[in-house]
Amino acid sequence: MPEELLRVENLQVEFRSGLTTTKAVNGVSFTLNKKENIGIVGESGSGKSVTATSLLRLIPEPPGIISDGNIFFEEKDLLKLSKKEMRAIRGNEISMIFQDPSTSLNPVYTVGNQIIESIRTHEKISKKEAKQKAIKMLELVGIPSPEKRINMYPHEFSGGMRQRVMIAIALACNPKLLIADEPTTALDVTVQAQILDLMKNLQDEFNTAIIMITHDLGVVWETCDKVLVMYAGNVVESGTVEQIHDNPMHPYTWGLLDSQITESVNNDEPLPTIPGSPPDLSQEVRGCPFAARCPFAQDICFSKKPEMVETEDNHYVSCHFQTKDKRLDRKEQQNDRAIVKG
Repeated sequence: MPEELLRVENLQVEFRSGLTTTKAVNGVSFTLNKKENIGIVGESGSGKSVTATSLLRLIPEPPGIISDGNIFFEEKDLLKLSKKEMRAIRGNEISMIFQDPSTSLNPVYTVGNQIIESIRTHEKISKKEAKQKAIKMLELVGIPSPEKRINMYPHEFSGGMRQRVMIAIALACNPKLLIADEPTTALDVTVQAQILDLMKNLQDEFNTAIIMITHDLGVVWETCDKVLVMYAGNVVESGTVEQIHDNPMHPYTWGLLDSQITESVNNDEPLPTIPGSPPDLSQEVRGCPFAARCPFAQDICFSKKPEMVETEDNHYVSCHFQTKDKRLDRKEQQNDRAIVKG
């Protein structure tokens, strides 16, 4: 049986400014087993990165606050740990690769100093030993001449190489969980593929579980075992990669899939898009948060928030019309949509 590593229960995160409260994450729950990969997908502002930073308790307080929920990591509730206890976990048992290495790496320190600092923060070894380990990490992530590159500054590296340095720092202490927040966003397609292959290989070597935060479904299909689809701070669908890819159940997931660039897309036609905009999370959202943009919404969708329903084994969806006895057929709905569009 798979061994559970992380369990998130009803996570709620708010940002407060004056009399305004923005509910950025609203009741997110999921589990992650050891050596497993989970992808969290959704458009910008859906709550992906806030969910990720909440796991490490990096939400700036104020204005942010984790208002409810539990985060169990190896049965320890991270929300009940002291700041000192959390510092011992960050970078050691749970590491994070941030979206932009240009802003995450300190420009006035060599990359070697930054890797060594991460190692010596958590391991009681000499500076010389830490330097040797840093060189080994740079070699592992595919940086040539690591003995020379260790003395170089971030601006002397390309974007792809800086991302490799970030991965080296994140994996320097053999973490059990790696959170990757859009790790390939600023890279060209070739370098993206190299970084993803590198992460796969290092995962095999270090037996690390990965949470992949991305808006790129292609990355999810290649790297993940499970998927969470987030919209307006809510999880609207979750399941295995195969379930989400082959049998998506939520209209928002359909929209994300339909807007992908694939070989079958006619270059003469614009890609399908989801009309409208996400709701203002500083205002109370009644009913289904996707209702205003959903072409199949009915009266109940605007007044009552749908519960998470298991439509098949470990495949959950939050939609009033996706239960086992009343399941929407995607192809029929796509045809209806084409008729409406025409």
